[in-house]
Amino acid sequence: MLARNRFATYVWGVLIYNLLVILWGAFVRATGSGAGCGSHWPLCNGEVIPRAPAVETIVEFTHRLTSGVALLMVIGMLVWAYRAYPRGHIVRRGAQLSMVFIITEALLGAGLVLFELVAHNASLTRAVSMAAHLLNTFILIACIALTGWWASGGEPIRLRGQGAVASWLITGMVGLILVGMSGAVIALGDTLFFAHTRAGGAEGDLAPLVAAIVSIRMMHPALAIGVGAFVVVAAWYTSTARPGATTRRLAIVLTMLYAVQLVAGYVNVALQAPVWMQLVHLFLADAVWVALILLAASALRVSAHSSEAQPAPSMARA
Repeated sequence: MLARNRFATYVWGVLIYNLLVILWGAFVRATGSGAGCGSHWPLCNGEVIPRAPAVETIVEFTHRLTSGVALLMVIGMLVWAYRAYPRGHIVRRGAQLSMVFIITEALLGAGLVLFELVAHNASLTRAVSMAAHLLNTFILIACIALTGWWASGGEPIRLRGQGAVASWLITGMVGLILVGMSGAVIALGDTLFFAHTRAGGAEGDLAPLVAAIVSIRMMHPALAIGVGAFVVVAAWYTSTARPGATTRRLAIVLTMLYAVQLVAGYVNVALQAPVWMQLVHLFLADAVWVALILLAASALRVSAHSSEAQPAPSMARA
């Protein structure tokens, strides 16, 4: 039992570390440092360790190093899960899925570099790649969070027989993914726009894609407000339909996080998307996503359809 408690603590640590890596990746994009290692991968400018690197190279190379550590940590999580849990256990499945999606995360990152979809590239392909990257990132942190939840004693999830609760939660997840994907694309447009104008360029010289993204950037806040209202209603409907201390706490946390996220989004727009505010905005988006995933894990556990009052285990046990 002690070994499994340590494993659960380790998994939550893996989740926190991956969130930090994600933020550093956003810093790479926001500062235009994605081409710091040229179009080389996994080498950096053709070298294992770059000599006399520029600032952009240091930023990009650091991201690659921290991403490599994240991969090793997930490998460790998978090996530990196989040693600590029997065949077919839900924790093993969570670790397996985490392994799959951190590999696809690395491949997507490598593709951005190899196809030169970094720095000041303003192509449609880059915009689509950013959205795909965000989707994979959301799935990755959901898999790690669920692995930690199950390792902490949480029951497996069951969708059949959960009625409207499952529909509300799944719809909320889809909505958050759409908000996140649109936010990733608009953040790219803001980065390219402000980099261009601060360098003395005229708005008319912007690539058509960037100009289009900037022109529709107010659609993202509207979508965020609409989806946010739906997610909050879904959270409180869930806490009523599946009463329990943990489910209610997660509903409260989710509501508070989304309220703070909306304020952060407004500040981000008002300040013209400074790098530090972009990172705060992204962190809150990830936190909201994790809160919704854990709320679903608590409300859709296998026993919830027959014993709705039974609370799910608290994260404090991790």
